[in-house]
Amino acid sequence: MRIDLDSYQEIIDTLTRNKSRSLLTGFGVFWGVFMLVALIGGGQGLKEMLNKNFDGFATNTVIVWSQQTGKAYKGFRKGRWWSMDYKDIERLKQRVPELDVVSPIVYAPWGRSNTAYYGDQKTTPRIQGTTPDYAEAIAPKMYYGRFINEMDMRERRKVCVIGKKIYKDLFKGGGDPCGKNIRIDSTYYEIIGVDYNASGAMNINGRAEEKITLPLTLMQQTFNRGNQVDMVVATGRKGVVMSSITGRIRETIARAHYVDPTDEQGTMVFNTEVLFQLLDNLFRGVNFLIWLVGLGTLLAGAIGVSNIMMVTVKERTTEIGIRRAIGATPKMILSQIISESIVLTLVAGMSGILFAVAILQMLEMGNTEDGIVQAHFQCGFWTAVSAALVVAAMGVLAGLAPAARAMSIKPVDAMRDE
Repeated sequence: MRIDLDSYQEIIDTLTRNKSRSLLTGFGVFWGVFMLVALIGGGQGLKEMLNKNFDGFATNTVIVWSQQTGKAYKGFRKGRWWSMDYKDIERLKQRVPELDVVSPIVYAPWGRSNTAYYGDQKTTPRIQGTTPDYAEAIAPKMYYGRFINEMDMRERRKVCVIGKKIYKDLFKGGGDPCGKNIRIDSTYYEIIGVDYNASGAMNINGRAEEKITLPLTLMQQTFNRGNQVDMVVATGRKGVVMSSITGRIRETIARAHYVDPTDEQGTMVFNTEVLFQLLDNLFRGVNFLIWLVGLGTLLAGAIGVSNIMMVTVKERTTEIGIRRAIGATPKMILSQIISESIVLTLVAGMSGILFAVAILQMLEMGNTEDGIVQAHFQCGFWTAVSAALVVAAMGVLAGLAPAARAMSIKPVDAMRDE
């Protein structure tokens, strides 16, 4: 369908003559597109914010730790305390080959006051020791430097990775702290990295931002922990459903320590896969509602366009009849009416997209910390393009009924109407 300059000017003149109606109808389309784009972008940002509660956790992670037994087993009474050891790591690797990474975690003993100092600044961290494999399961966000490596483990280097809160407490002026030494009680440790993982509502024995991480071998020596292990973090190989092997993981560790393999209280196995599945199912429903509300609002706007164009055609009955009398073809009348409908819906729709993007951008700027965007409140480019195409298609559909009525007007009927 081609629109020459004279036809385009006529469309503008028509819309200007009926500007109050055009503004009212355009607002319906504007609001519909704004709602669709804003809801999609807002839903994306909300999903990212909720995902930050599981920040860093692989979707196929299990966390294992020991508790008081809930059942008596092989002569041992119920309520017995026990602990895992380093041999459990090798047991899991051998007996549960579906596991990809198995990493132990050791913590500084509870009740011990560990204070970290740098200059005249101090803070109270949670100190943990682990292996380099830990980064595969709970991915750190290294703002500065690196995570611990195998060389740190072998040589028992006095190095550490500090969390975000520890960094802000000790280094008020900011800057790269790597290479500087902090003192924990009477021992000095060189900082090799800053982990900005906030961990959110889900964490392992304390928030990641409040922790100082040491090489496991150094942790065992410094805090006299021997071969004891407080927690084990493991991830499955690609394609492995973790819920299908959690029973074997519990049994492997429990039997080695004379704990009932069916005692879910005595050997805790937390599977993050279940939480991620719940989150995915939740947002499938949210996305469905977003598209339902957005498209419903768009449809209401298109119906408004159709109604207003129908009224416009009725008011222009005489004009259309005269045009037909002097030689205008039905195709010309069809082109005129549908063009007016498309222009009205496209202008209103594109305005709605631009306004929604501006609002979402402000929300995104409000969720930026230290130059890092915490949540992206934006819809995709092709989503916005699709919304514009839907608006154009609805503009065509909205103009069909008025255009059909306009084509049915005969010159004689138009003169009689006058």
